[in-house]
Amino acid sequence: MIKFGRALISVLALSAAVAAAPNAATAQADYPSKPVRVIIPFAAGGGNDIFARIIGDKFAKLTGQQFIIENKPGAGGRIAAEFVMGQPADGYTVFVGASGVMSVAAAAYPKLSYHPTKTFIPLTMTASFPLILVSPINNPAKTVKELVEWAKANPNKSNYGATSPAFIIASELLKLKSGMPGQMIPYKSSNEMVLSVIQGQTLFVMSDGPPAVPQVKGGKVRALAVTGSERIPELPDVPSMTEAGYPGVDTHLWSGWFVAANTPPAIASKLESTLRAAIADPEVNAKLKALAVKPGGGSSADFRKMIDADIENYTAVIKAANLKFEN
Repeated sequence: MIKFGRALISVLALSAAVAAAPNAATAQADYPSKPVRVIIPFAAGGGNDIFARIIGDKFAKLTGQQFIIENKPGAGGRIAAEFVMGQPADGYTVFVGASGVMSVAAAAYPKLSYHPTKTFIPLTMTASFPLILVSPINNPAKTVKELVEWAKANPNKSNYGATSPAFIIASELLKLKSGMPGQMIPYKSSNEMVLSVIQGQTLFVMSDGPPAVPQVKGGKVRALAVTGSERIPELPDVPSMTEAGYPGVDTHLWSGWFVAANTPPAIASKLESTLRAAIADPEVNAKLKALAVKPGGGSSADFRKMIDADIENYTAVIKAANLKFEN
């Protein structure tokens, strides 16, 4: 009697598994069959939020399903990342992760509760952008080398503004590559950071484009260089760091798409291909470029490699500069 009961249970369990398999396969084949939640780790109106809404419009046209945007700011984006970790891994909760929340955080915070390429699947990068080194108009330095020389001659007046580990690491990298001194002054936003240069509170900042470019064009601050090896269309007369003589100062920030690591491969693959198609769309591409960023859209594998390389590079800078960040 006991043996029969166990056999019956085994048959029933097998039958249930066989019945569930087609349902799971159908769910994956039909994905997405309902709206997709998109978790943004910052407040509405910021770059990551704008990127998601632009791509969301195209996603809806490609799939017939809407993106439902949910903004969950706080703790530098880590609250949103941890929220996504607790949601079902079914492809219906997608995370828009910025480099500061992902690769920078992984390097800066030893006790971080997640890992960008282990806890999550990096699907594709939305866009990347360099940082702009800006300094006061009334400072005599008109090139990066002149700024470095001025800072060395005036170490007590050499400081920089930063809002997060991403900007701190970029500024410290410049210090490491040039030998210039500089004390960090914290600010709450990129706008405040650039304003600190205008008001003469800081000697320089490494800023993202949106808050810096209008002030440069308005003659309120001086742009000395753009990180990396290429100039940007918005400031065609500003040299790259490579042209300025500092090729190692190559910090680029980015925004990209992620899902939980245990998301079914078929769903993750479908999401990847759809997002890449959306980003490659000429209209979407043009809208992204208008925001002073370089559109992404590469493969998941390439995105993963880039993130892992970022973490390694940021970790090296943090160690060399002896930086300490609290979770």
